[in-house]
Amino acid sequence: MEMNLKGIKAGKIFDAANMLFLIALCITILYPIYHMFIVSVSDGHAVLRGDIKLWPVSPSWDTYKAVLKDPDILNSYKNTFLYTTTGTLINVTLTAFCAYPLARKKFYGRSFFAVLIIFTMFFEGGIIPEYIVIDALGLINTMWAIVLPPAIHVFYMIIMRTFFQQIPEEIYESAYIDGANDLRIFFRIILPLSVPVIATITLFYLVWHWNSFFPALMYLNEKSQYPMQLIMRNIVIAGNVAAQESAAASMNAMITGQNIKYAVIIVTIAPILVVYPFIQKYFVKGMMVGSLKG
Repeated sequence: MEMNLKGIKAGKIFDAANMLFLIALCITILYPIYHMFIVSVSDGHAVLRGDIKLWPVSPSWDTYKAVLKDPDILNSYKNTFLYTTTGTLINVTLTAFCAYPLARKKFYGRSFFAVLIIFTMFFEGGIIPEYIVIDALGLINTMWAIVLPPAIHVFYMIIMRTFFQQIPEEIYESAYIDGANDLRIFFRIILPLSVPVIATITLFYLVWHWNSFFPALMYLNEKSQYPMQLIMRNIVIAGNVAAQESAAASMNAMITGQNIKYAVIIVTIAPILVVYPFIQKYFVKGMMVGSLKG
């Protein structure tokens, strides 16, 4: 009995310690985002004095009004949505089409093709050869230079293939008896059963496209085609945004460059923060089920 009481007490202490650790971890992760937000809505003079700690000072939405009125930011936001939706659709579609035959035991030569595909995950030509290929295909300064080169991520394809491999073979046999072909089985049976892993891979691709700026930096020459991330990079690193100058002039220096930078960052990450909770319920399930077998 005494041992049981000691075990229960130790368990409660362990749970309390875990709770405190997770709370501290959440605060560590969330505070930078919260700090950027309160700085973005605070008075510029208070920001310059370093008075912003836990609460905003003289909060207003003037910074966000200035940011959302900037034509470059609005246009880049539209470009980001276009690149993200188009790229994610291409990624998920091609990843599923690649993973499905590699998961089928009756597919002749699947081991050979799997080795070739996995080889590209460890070895690649590099930035300069990739740029030469994109240029030779006439894709420079187009949306396709952003969405086509990363069409399939091999690691995500392996996760999806592993998930497909865990679907019982009896399902395929029953479908064949009913007269279904492979395409019908794939669209009518396999995809509906694979919602968790598809949602997980979609989230991965979505976040990657949304946060990506380097391909745009390499392949896009016109500012009208820049995504939001490249505009944000210019603001944070180079500081060359029209809103930063116009806001300071129009608001009598009540808005500083720091306000603008943080407001742009919040505007950029907000859609992902909104979308993630709706996909999160599939996320853990898709990752766990897709990682049980190699």
